[in-house]
Amino acid sequence: MQINLTGHHIDITDSLRDYVNSKFSRLERHFDNITNAHVVLTLEKVQKVAEARILLSGGEIFANAESDDMYAAIDSLIDKLDRQVIKHKEKLKQK
Repeated sequence: MQINLTGHHIDITDSLRDYVNSKFSRLERHFDNITNAHVVLTLEKVQKVAEARILLSGGEIFANAESDDMYAAIDSLIDKLDRQVIKHKEKLKQK
């Protein structure tokens, strides 16, 4: 899976990049056919926003999360994406 990481009003440090890569490996365990992920980390005054668009075989998934801490926002984002990926995988199995 190719992960494109972009920051708006925030510098992407190596620790943030490693954290996002380690969290996205959890998604790969549940579904192998993830081709591309575009993650945008944004700083809006006091809120930190993480959003991602994932391209899968047979579709596309989008989620966003906000928090006071960037790492908490990334955790929340991964939880949302994980639920959506599992739901997408179940839909494919039913067909």
